[in-house]
Amino acid sequence: MCREWAVSIRRACAALRFDRSTHHYKSRRTEQAGLKERIRDICQTRVRYGYRRVHVLLEREGWGTNIKRTYRIYRELGMQLRNKTPKRRVKAKLRDDRQVAVGPNDVWAMDFVHDQLATGKKIRVLTVLDTFSRYVPALDPRFSYRGEDVVATLERVCGQIGYPKTIRVDQGSEFVSRDLDLWAYQKGVTLDFSRPGKPTDNAFIEAFNGRFRAECLNQHWFLSLADAREKLEDWRRYYNEERPHGAIGNKSPIVLTKSGDAASPSP
Repeated sequence: MCREWAVSIRRACAALRFDRSTHHYKSRRTEQAGLKERIRDICQTRVRYGYRRVHVLLEREGWGTNIKRTYRIYRELGMQLRNKTPKRRVKAKLRDDRQVAVGPNDVWAMDFVHDQLATGKKIRVLTVLDTFSRYVPALDPRFSYRGEDVVATLERVCGQIGYPKTIRVDQGSEFVSRDLDLWAYQKGVTLDFSRPGKPTDNAFIEAFNGRFRAECLNQHWFLSLADAREKLEDWRRYYNEERPHGAIGNKSPIVLTKSGDAASPSP
């Protein structure tokens, strides 16, 4: 405006009702490129750190910034936490690199099914499925389950047929427990958690649970927990050794556990 109309800064500011001190103001803010780069490095290395913990590290390194600036840059860089992994998950992973099972004991899926005895007392059944062969290692009914009970069942089953590389589970309290996480870490098993509210992330076990309910639970009365265990074990053996499965060429699951020449089918 000053060049175009050949007027002084004073007259231009007066005409625009703009304070001259604002026009002459020079920012004293230090260059933030280095600070941004350091915040990005911290967040990429410590992926579960929020801005407060990042700020503590910056203070230790002598950057001399305040927490509001740290938070603003943290947000600008898009480093806010997303898809939070369950706490204490040493052997957990997010599902972005999920791979298809290529052989027996490559990927298992695990969930609970609810039912009740003839007396009305409720039971919970832990269902475990090999997603490659559709083999069912365990159908274990109990009145209640804790993380240590899941570990006991898995340890018994794995002692017979081996340990899986990955187990897909939802985020139920039994599966996010410290007991299961410690067991997975010790045995080299990865816990692959479904996203909250996304049962299709574990479609294999959901499909199996539907068949299990229609073909077994809805067909029997269970007089006691021991009776339920006996009938579920009989059905598990029939499912593994005799029942034809359309997704694996109408073979029985036990056939694929002995020969890894087939590809993993869809649920």
